[in-house]
Amino acid sequence: MRLVAWGLVLTAALAGLGWGVWGREAVVPIVAFGLLATAIQLAAVAALRRGMDAPLRVLVTRWSLGVGLRLAGIVIFAVAVVIDREIFPPLPSALGYLGVVVPLLFMETRFLK
Repeated sequence: MRLVAWGLVLTAALAGLGWGVWGREAVVPIVAFGLLATAIQLAAVAALRRGMDAPLRVLVTRWSLGVGLRLAGIVIFAVAVVIDREIFPPLPSALGYLGVVVPLLFMETRFLK
């Protein structure tokens, strides 16, 4: 639950920052990609947690799943920006995704305790 709380706090803070920099139009992409990043990180930590006490092969497989999920988030970002730049402008969308997933990634070791 701490991971979800941190993800929501980061998303809200970035949405406020985006609103101040780019205006109201930036809030939707920041929130959308912030929530996506939180969900991806939640799934990655859950997968890794299940493999922590397993043999190395299983652990590496679970870790790789998390990497793949984060890469899928980048692909979703690219597709959304290409399909509709009006709703998902590149900078606010990237801020929403990277501004949440990177801090949560660094905090991942704390969530695994």
